[in-house]
Amino acid sequence: MNIRKAVIPVAGWGTRSLPATKNIPKEMLPIYNKPVVQYIVEEALSSGIEDIVFISNRDKKVVEDHFDYNSQLEAVLERAGKEDMLKCVRDVAEMVNIISVRQKRALGLGHAVLCAKDVVRYDDAFAVMLGDDLMFGMNPGLNQLMEIAKSERKSVVGVVEVPQEEVKNYGIVTGTEQAPGVFKVKTLVEKPDINKAPSRLAIIGRYILTPNIFDCLAKLSPGSGGEIQLTDALQVLAEQSGLLAVKLNGKRFDAGNWAEYLTANIYFGMQDPALRDELIQRLKPLLNVSK
Repeated sequence: MNIRKAVIPVAGWGTRSLPATKNIPKEMLPIYNKPVVQYIVEEALSSGIEDIVFISNRDKKVVEDHFDYNSQLEAVLERAGKEDMLKCVRDVAEMVNIISVRQKRALGLGHAVLCAKDVVRYDDAFAVMLGDDLMFGMNPGLNQLMEIAKSERKSVVGVVEVPQEEVKNYGIVTGTEQAPGVFKVKTLVEKPDINKAPSRLAIIGRYILTPNIFDCLAKLSPGSGGEIQLTDALQVLAEQSGLLAVKLNGKRFDAGNWAEYLTANIYFGMQDPALRDELIQRLKPLLNVSK
């Protein structure tokens, strides 16, 4: 199974991050010194992905532009002799091949994936990565899914175990564990009631999907709000050809949650040796507060 493309939907409004996202795409909010979307793309590249497919809209051109050359900025840096910064911005432009597909109407995540059909349908499988979830570890989260997808030749979703009080915020899966951390999916329930959730295994924004997902999506009737839900299509896929869920290892941050977003900024700041000591010293008095 050859997995070369990653679909990254970026057409959403980012309402969880308002008012910061009133005029700035949520994907461009910075975490330490890079926008959220760059971390997602870097994870894809470190997993062997060659092409990034942005599912975009008319207001998200800045996301694509981030991965392009900026001749005016480069000229300013070159004249100033700032070679390190010049290399940094050029490296981003040369990072990956970008393909952009316009989602003309916001009809849900399932519809966003369906928009990628003509770009990825001839591939053995493709990745879907959501910008809200940041995964970090020695083995990239996406690569963990790719390893299972290639060995089992099935679609795979990434899951993590969440506290009971948070199940209402996620799609929840049930299934039988066929290997440590690998589950054969039986059912998927979108944002269940806390007391009715069938498990605490929550789907996060990492998927490896085979092209038959498009048939499942095309046959769905729009649900609440007229949206086509990816979770509904995954349920059909699970019943027809099988679906696996893999419990992902590594550190995860939900960039749409303000506490986790700010924690991620601190986490990455701490990884910079030039900043670490000063950051710790500045945080100490702030953390010395009564509970």
